[in-house]
Amino acid sequence: MTTSVYLASASPRRKELLAQLGIEFSQFSVDADESQYPNEPPYEYVERLARLKACSGVKLGYTDRPVLGSDTVVVIDNQSLCKPRDEADFTHTLKRLSGNTHQVLTAIAFATQEKVLSCVVSTDVTFKTLTDEEIKAYWQSGEPQDKAGGYGIQGLGGRFVTHISGSYFSVVGLPLYETEQLLKTFLRR
Repeated sequence: MTTSVYLASASPRRKELLAQLGIEFSQFSVDADESQYPNEPPYEYVERLARLKACSGVKLGYTDRPVLGSDTVVVIDNQSLCKPRDEADFTHTLKRLSGNTHQVLTAIAFATQEKVLSCVVSTDVTFKTLTDEEIKAYWQSGEPQDKAGGYGIQGLGGRFVTHISGSYFSVVGLPLYETEQLLKTFLRR
């Protein structure tokens, strides 16, 4: 694909993944309110954020090519688990994930002044049963502090995963296949 886009994200993971598609891009970050609305389902929440980030880029003046916005949320029992606020929040989150299957929803959206197109990719991830020592050591590694759901599958947190059903790259933060397909569809419309 020889097109060029803007990536409305400061995430180094999304930058690395988008580069794997061979798409030329420039990266910038947007300041968006990522609060979840009361009673907003996780699927709608993550898609709204991806669309918000893409459209925010357009409003900032990035208008000469499509803007890609993306967001990821970890969901268990239909509840969104965001980045941990502190160690106690992180410990509570990992105890919920321990020995269970959860969903990782990653939404992607492309926007220009004329249109917005988005999709959500859902992946099931199963964790082994974690000990208190494993949870504490993982927190002390520093890795979980900026990760949705308190873990990174591409890093030290990957050792907790016993099974994945869906897109690995979506769990990392940008589903490669779906991003490429959505961009092709966006450019045809």
